[in-house]
Amino acid sequence: MRAVRPIRSGARLASLPRAIVAAVLAAALAAAAAAAGFGLKPGLWEIRIVKSVVDGRDNTASITAMTDRMQQMLASLPADQRAMLEAKLKQSGIAQSNNGSFRMCVSAAMAKLDKPIIDKDGRCQPGAVQHDGSETHYQFNCTVDGTTTVGTGTATANGDSIATHVEMTVQQAGGQSHTMQNDTALSFIGADCGDVLPADAARSPQ
Repeated sequence: MRAVRPIRSGARLASLPRAIVAAVLAAALAAAAAAAGFGLKPGLWEIRIVKSVVDGRDNTASITAMTDRMQQMLASLPADQRAMLEAKLKQSGIAQSNNGSFRMCVSAAMAKLDKPIIDKDGRCQPGAVQHDGSETHYQFNCTVDGTTTVGTGTATANGDSIATHVEMTVQQAGGQSHTMQNDTALSFIGADCGDVLPADAARSPQ
């Protein structure tokens, strides 16, 4: 693994926190978008990306490497800056674990919805939802800001664990189209979210 270069002061240092936050949120939301709302109970959940395939190419190793680099970057920051970044992430509804996974706080309202979370902002709602024992199957077809996302998902609940599988096609406003497959694993940590805001509260207007 390549060593992390020392972080220099000045404009580069000022822009680094925003870059880290954006990168962590992007990776976390990619996982959270596949997380099923049904089967979740209020509290802190850990989300781990098991597999990610884009246009037939397996990107799982690349995502793992990216999260490793982000953790190294965070660890290399001075203690006050690291604390500031971690606090900002938690206020955004996401906390980063030490094992490359992410943690998300589920509120009682989110758990009560009993439906999949397609996107963190809640603008894409699932269509048909079918329950079959421990499995739940759903479909979605949404257009947000000119980008259309069509796909299907399955969530399998097993006690305090949920495994999800999502296949989708994303059609961008410019005409580009991508196929994606995401597999995630969710594990219940505990009822106390600590200082991590619930994901729905984090996206609410302040």
